[in-house]
Amino acid sequence: MSAPGALRTSAMLRLQLGSRVRAGWARVRSSWGLVLQASAAAGLAYGIGLYVFGHEMPFFAPVAAWLALGFSRDRSVRRVVELAGGVAIGVAAGDLVVHVIGSGMWQMAVVLAASALVGRFLDRGALLTTQAGVQAIVIVGLPQIGGGPFGRWVDAVVGGCVALAFALLTPTDPRRHPRTLAQAAVQELTTVLTVLARGLRAGDVEDVEAALLTGRASQPALDEWRDAARSAAELVRLAPAHRRHRAELEGLVDESVLLDRAMRSARVLARRSVAVVQEGPVPPGLADVVAAAARATDDLATAIGAGHDPRPARERLLAVAAALDPYALAPDDWTSQSLVLLLRSLVVDLLEASGATPADARVALPEL
Repeated sequence: MSAPGALRTSAMLRLQLGSRVRAGWARVRSSWGLVLQASAAAGLAYGIGLYVFGHEMPFFAPVAAWLALGFSRDRSVRRVVELAGGVAIGVAAGDLVVHVIGSGMWQMAVVLAASALVGRFLDRGALLTTQAGVQAIVIVGLPQIGGGPFGRWVDAVVGGCVALAFALLTPTDPRRHPRTLAQAAVQELTTVLTVLARGLRAGDVEDVEAALLTGRASQPALDEWRDAARSAAELVRLAPAHRRHRAELEGLVDESVLLDRAMRSARVLARRSVAVVQEGPVPPGLADVVAAAARATDDLATAIGAGHDPRPARERLLAVAAALDPYALAPDDWTSQSLVLLLRSLVVDLLEASGATPADARVALPEL
């Protein structure tokens, strides 16, 4: 591989790593509270089994608590009961079969079928039946631990009760995780535009290529935001307590689509800018308007992340749109004018994401 090619590959790897690290921290920020709550619930369940019931190894108490809570943002009472109940049914069926007919190959098949059928009889949810089967397999496969014939079942019930108590006492906001991921994803677009503006102003091809590489590396963050927003929107349709958030979450889904389009436009803009910068100096007004778009995008990221009205970002974007006249920004320079045309498409998507109607977003652009 040539030296320039090796440098480009190294830069791509660094930018991809940086994008993944930022997306990872966004996931940590949105999930750390849930993880700590579930960990505390598992520890408490283990302590109750160990010190209150005197079980030597209350393994299934923390298992039930963690499975029922985990780091999921869906902590509705129904879901927690389904998971905890599935654990308890599977443990009870497994213990019963082991004490009556022992353990072995055919016993494994019998207990799995029995626990799954009981789960299907008790509830229509797939979670309960799945957990019942998994825990029954674990019970038959593990050696018997002291605590009586139903000691492990008691531990599972303890874990489920602790998880239910935590779910009731620590309600979660289904908007928090999509908002955090949305802010991180939109800030990736801010970075692309900021670096691109710097490269256009200085005529630095490396900066322009870095903007392009950053845009390419940001796709996982955009995909994760879209998936999280869709999952949360589906959740609130089934959770009466959160239905008041349905409009905002569906709006986040729409915004994720618009921002994905804007990022694709930014990548095309950056790729075209490489050739334009190589050909000669770029009109300074073009770099200024790209920098203004970056600042407006940063405002939009903050508003979406906090759940605030994006009106200030929309006002800034309207000002940017009004300045996107290719003949005024780049007179007699058709290559730079092509960049303005690409930027117009990007700003329209951003305006729609900030709450403007498609018609208003297009009207804000100067006529060609």
